[in-house]
Amino acid sequence: MSYRNAVDVLTIAARAASLRGVSLAEIEEILERDYRTAQRIISALALLFPELEKLKDEDSGKARWKLPHKAIAPLLTPTADELAALALAEEMMDKGAGTDQCEALRCLHAKILALIPDDRSRRIEADEEALLLAQGHAARPGPRPLGCESVDLAISTALKGSSKLQIRYRGWKDAASRDRIVAPHGLLLGFRRYLVAVDVEKMGGGIQHFRVDGIESATVLPEAFVRKDGFDLNEHAERCFGSYQQESGMHDVAWRFLPKAASRAEAFLFHPTQISDRGSDGSLTVRFRAAGLLEMCWHLYLWGDAVEVLSPPELAEMVRAHQRSDFASMP
Repeated sequence: MSYRNAVDVLTIAARAASLRGVSLAEIEEILERDYRTAQRIISALALLFPELEKLKDEDSGKARWKLPHKAIAPLLTPTADELAALALAEEMMDKGAGTDQCEALRCLHAKILALIPDDRSRRIEADEEALLLAQGHAARPGPRPLGCESVDLAISTALKGSSKLQIRYRGWKDAASRDRIVAPHGLLLGFRRYLVAVDVEKMGGGIQHFRVDGIESATVLPEAFVRKDGFDLNEHAERCFGSYQQESGMHDVAWRFLPKAASRAEAFLFHPTQISDRGSDGSLTVRFRAAGLLEMCWHLYLWGDAVEVLSPPELAEMVRAHQRSDFASMP
């Protein structure tokens, strides 16, 4: 199928999923093509979407074709460009429209984001943010590690081509940097970025994290590699609270936010698997399972004494002496 024909089929699939479906005459009009082409489009739709249903128009008596919404839902995921445009529209309306219109647009944006499948939402969100930054409509304040353009480019190239990567790396505990050959499986993005990779020269060949700011140089090697069987980056990321993992074990985590902090905490996604419960006193308890107690500690400090660690006991002990009551605001 040619590029244009593929676009035509997807365009008509979206129309067929509308309330009334689509007719041959409407396909001719939409695509500016002839009757025979419209028939071929319907035949292609029937092959691609077995759910395609042929109906009789009550008014004209002519045939119409209809698809259930769920059949094409994955194809309707908005692009990063579309979401960036929506964010810019919010910014423009905020300067010239009423409060009600601005709030309605923000609610629409939130609803669209909520409908995006989980496996795509993180990637689209990152792309949208990058677009807004590039267009000068967003800024990223605050401290962050300095990056190296040549290292970033090498990592990106290796990930796209499943190529081995030679890096000169110095870990936290290393007295000096040394060369390693790794098989990159992905990136974890956070306050610090971590390259998720296998050190091919190490016995066992397990998944490791390498601080990107600890990579002094990187070279893409001509040899390709086969990804670890069954490895899924999203599942791997869900094991972490953030991007840094010091502890090897997983923990059942439970935090209780006081009533004064509950509404703020409800606006956060602390972990993709979290379960939240409101208490009768207005408090909020958040539960999830993950590794990364040190990063949890860093985050909990921001909440001062407005949060209580119910479990694990190791984390409760880590934060006990560092909860303050004099913060002017919560996150």
